[in-house]
Amino acid sequence: MISHILTMVGLAVAANLDNAGVGIAYGVRKIRIAWLPNMMVALISGVATLISGWVGRLMRYYIHPDIATALGAVVIFLVALWVMAEPLREKRKQKREHQPTGVIGRILNDPSVADFDASKSIGMLEAVVLGTALAMNAFAGGFDAGVTQLNIFLTSFLVALFSYLLLGIAALFGRRYAARALGDHATVIAGLILVVIAVHQIW
Repeated sequence: MISHILTMVGLAVAANLDNAGVGIAYGVRKIRIAWLPNMMVALISGVATLISGWVGRLMRYYIHPDIATALGAVVIFLVALWVMAEPLREKRKQKREHQPTGVIGRILNDPSVADFDASKSIGMLEAVVLGTALAMNAFAGGFDAGVTQLNIFLTSFLVALFSYLLLGIAALFGRRYAARALGDHATVIAGLILVVIAVHQIW
């Protein structure tokens, strides 16, 4: 039971470390995100986790439980590699001086893009777009929770909770030295958490 809870907390934290980076970026740029837009971002992450969790749970009816568990571990491990490789991808982008053309890609590359009207405040519509961009990591966590028979409702709640807390708290401490200190380390920490979860599921 304790092991399951720790796994769910680990998934929730790893899925939302990007939120901390976004919060710091907003703090540095003095962009305000009120509690209601922050709640919307958290809700989207929670719903994304729940949907992918149901997909993972349904897959257990069609494949052997051991294979389902291994599949969940593989998905988490691949996401971990993708997350940890983010700093390298960012450096390559800077060398090529190439900016993503899609809205989601631009937001992930520069969170301030989500402030469409340059009002220095994230509104509800902007929160929906930001939440969609940040929910990508939640899909993998929800799927893993589903195939490994974790409580997908509790996992979804924890993902939403940590989304709200990390985005809000990080924005309060969004100073330039904090942004530099966390920078690439947030992605590495998230990746390592996911690797530990994947290894734990296999063994």
